[in-house]
Amino acid sequence: MRLLLVEDDEEISAMLKDFLEGEGFSVDTAADGEAGCARSAAAQYDLVLLDLMLPRRSGLDVLRAIRKNGSTVPVIILSARDSDSDVTLGLGLGADDYVVKPFSVSQVLARIKANLRRSTVWAEGTEAPAEVLRAGALAMDCAAHRVEKDGIPVELTAKEYAILELLLRNPRRVYTKAQLYAAVWGEAYLGDENAVNVHISRLRSKVEDDPKKPRCICTVWGIGYKLGDGDGR
Repeated sequence: MRLLLVEDDEEISAMLKDFLEGEGFSVDTAADGEAGCARSAAAQYDLVLLDLMLPRRSGLDVLRAIRKNGSTVPVIILSARDSDSDVTLGLGLGADDYVVKPFSVSQVLARIKANLRRSTVWAEGTEAPAEVLRAGALAMDCAAHRVEKDGIPVELTAKEYAILELLLRNPRRVYTKAQLYAAVWGEAYLGDENAVNVHISRLRSKVEDDPKKPRCICTVWGIGYKLGDGDGR
């Protein structure tokens, strides 16, 4: 698996690169935002680790460039900025995860593995099921890892795809935010509603005719979310 690490702190960059290569990953590095944009556009990566406070161009600029190019590669933000507004902004622009500095390399590794599991359809010794999940105008081809609405492809990030797949596979179930987080992020829910709220909002913006009146990803007030039945209930 090939990773791109965009980090201007030489010690952190060297530490992560050495550790992750020891875990079997191939790691390319960029020390500023301009180089990060260039590398992400020139090569295909399985995951991007992205600092926010970078010289030349900010990490948010890099993230915007990645998503503007249509890439759905998982992006994990690594940042000392830990306010709710920073986390919400990063996730809202298309990041899949947010790790606050200082961090342990084992924590970063766990997040990388969790995001890679969600972003790929392969699993050791198994193949993706040859099936299509449908709900109204939406169709999810699990084998091709593709979503279409009225026959038109919908580009989803790994987390957005995972949330939609979970709801499509369990159309009658209502999920609390804690249950969604545990299922999609693969870790204990500690009350951080931002991650779930932002991803639900982004998913609705892509699959709903009117995100303000969702018919696909519906809210069950006081409980959580469920797959809609087409008329907003």
